[in-house]
Amino acid sequence: MVRSCPNFIAGERRPSRATQQLPVTNPATGEVLTDLPLSAGDEIDDAVASAREAFRTWSETPVMERARVLFRFKQKLEEARNELVELVVLDNGKTLAEAQGEVQRGIEVVEFATGIPAHILGTVAEDVARGIDCEMLRQPLGVAAGFTPFNFPVMVPLWMIPVAVACGNTFVLKPSERSPLPAVRLAELFAECGAPPGTLNVVHGASETAERLLTHPNVAAASVVGSSPVAKHVYATAAASGKRVQALGGAKNALVVMPDADLNATVESIVTSAFGCAGQRCLAGSNLFAVGDIAERLAESLCAAASRLKLGPGIDPSTKMGPVITAQAKDRVHSYVDAGVTAGARLRLDGRRAQVAACPGGYFIGPTIFDDVVPEMAIARDEIFGPVVTILRVKNLDEAIERVNASPFGNSASLYTTSGAAARVFRKRIEAGMLGINLGVPAPMAFFPFSGWKGSFFGDLHAQGKDAIDFYTRRKVVTSRWGDSDTLWKSSSAN
Repeated sequence: MVRSCPNFIAGERRPSRATQQLPVTNPATGEVLTDLPLSAGDEIDDAVASAREAFRTWSETPVMERARVLFRFKQKLEEARNELVELVVLDNGKTLAEAQGEVQRGIEVVEFATGIPAHILGTVAEDVARGIDCEMLRQPLGVAAGFTPFNFPVMVPLWMIPVAVACGNTFVLKPSERSPLPAVRLAELFAECGAPPGTLNVVHGASETAERLLTHPNVAAASVVGSSPVAKHVYATAAASGKRVQALGGAKNALVVMPDADLNATVESIVTSAFGCAGQRCLAGSNLFAVGDIAERLAESLCAAASRLKLGPGIDPSTKMGPVITAQAKDRVHSYVDAGVTAGARLRLDGRRAQVAACPGGYFIGPTIFDDVVPEMAIARDEIFGPVVTILRVKNLDEAIERVNASPFGNSASLYTTSGAAARVFRKRIEAGMLGINLGVPAPMAFFPFSGWKGSFFGDLHAQGKDAIDFYTRRKVVTSRWGDSDTLWKSSSAN
């Protein structure tokens, strides 16, 4: 069944007037799910105008009332949890467990945003000079726009929307054209929570839709999660238009395994990191640095564990790894595997011929593991965004750190060890914003920033936590003179 994919503007579903559409397919079967409209310019303008009109009311809504709207939103999300999970599995291809984790992580950001009365507090200093007080207030920016990726169609919009609207802003979301369906459902649920129509809007499209929002004169801020080239372009384009920008880019995350690591626990963790979500997440482990004599045992154990993963449609509870997002993504990953073989890396586990009998049209790739990789190879340099692990053998921790830091990316890195001294050196010297010690997916909780470095982030203020509050508010400083307090006291006493 082909589903409808309307825009959501001014509190209602609006079928697009676009004459061009893109087919969106179920990654597990290849069947068409919906036809995505490439929204026309006037539809984008309508969404921004709706958000701007809602801002007049929403920005003046008392902060406690905004918090109550978010409490209701959290409840709606929890009631619709299973529906959202199924949409993620259908639209993105994740397993049930992965989709459940994604939805829960999104809800946790809403939980954080419900605390907005405390998060948005300003500061006051009395008597900064004689008879003069000074205070700092936080106020909303206006209309914020968000551009979200295919790999987390519920969680990443919920990184942005709850904090933005809690701070008094209104929002226009352009979801990925490859997994658009959950965004519409999020907007419908939010519309039931009591905010003015137009507080949250959704417009579909591809790059032209994004460009119009990035340069729109009535959009004050832009948030994006995507590849590094996309993030860099959004940062440059939106900043040139005078907007505040938060642009999260790509990654080539390192996993460093010391000789003293617990091998069984380490392998289990690496399998989850590298092959969870079919390797399509910005915290996926990719380059595996095997230190010293653990390399061969690690490679053998990892290949054995990865080969046992059951591929299949995410809706099957027994599936441990789903498909990649599109046929084009599958072809891209295959091309990197071909390049790795040509470059001389040893292919220890080849996922290119993986098949799922029940889903012959699906975009499946099995876990793929290269050994004897050197840093100059494309498979070690580039973000592949698929279930491919490269093993680079190093002599010691110093060499591993040097090679990790040579990457232009700086999203995350993890160390497996039982040595506190090694962990301390790693924590201090690694040039990445999110580190894991004996875990492979160091995703911060909602009250900490998602803090990529280097080519993995463009901007100053990250998603989540206090950074998000700072991003979605601007400071206003008021300096007041109310006369000499002693004179006023004496005058009132005399009367």
